[in-house]
Amino acid sequence: MEIELCESYEALSLKASEVVLNELEKKRDLLLCTATGNSPTGTYRLLGEKFKLHPELFDQLHVVKLDEWGGIPHMHPGTCESYLQGHLIRPLEINQSRYTGFKSDAENPAMECQAIQDYLNRKGPIDLCILGLGINGHLAFNEPSDDLQAHCHIARLTSASMKHSMASEMQVKPTYGLTLGIADILQSKKILMLITGNEKRKIVDKFLSEKITTLLPASFLWLHPNVVCLIEKDTME
Repeated sequence: MEIELCESYEALSLKASEVVLNELEKKRDLLLCTATGNSPTGTYRLLGEKFKLHPELFDQLHVVKLDEWGGIPHMHPGTCESYLQGHLIRPLEINQSRYTGFKSDAENPAMECQAIQDYLNRKGPIDLCILGLGINGHLAFNEPSDDLQAHCHIARLTSASMKHSMASEMQVKPTYGLTLGIADILQSKKILMLITGNEKRKIVDKFLSEKITTLLPASFLWLHPNVVCLIEKDTME
């Protein structure tokens, strides 16, 4: 794992955007898996600025959503869908044929998971997967547990996940999560892990110990041969 300590959130976002652009220059029809939340917001903003100057760089980019809150309206302001539409999909003018992701209000969540899995089986593996580190060590909605699921599945949300700013501000609370599985993530050709926020200091220490355990799902990234991990300096102090 390539680990880089960044002086500020802005420096981390700049480095992360450079990683994405470098991969996009090597493969114009890149399949990009996108996380949501505070950690990647600056990165997506910089990609949007790049688009304004060189829109042609993004005209073949494909995006798949990493996870989603379940049991709430699809375009609720707190969904991952609303976040990605506002921060990435519309700014980069990704059309419907180049974007896919879980629907938060799917009538049949199990079939929704299977549909995303079928998409990955057809279009995958993911070329570049952007991830954040959950405060309890979760990866997407792969929560700490005695065992982890390999592929797309319905996830039981822990109290730590429900305290996430996206969920805590919702009046109508999600009742489950929809997520790519650990194997889906680890099959990515390259992984970009973004770690920000000083509230994650303790879990970062555990993650950097390199001990692999299902009780810290992010630790499985140590098994992957091509991970770039960018850590905001304030997170370590």
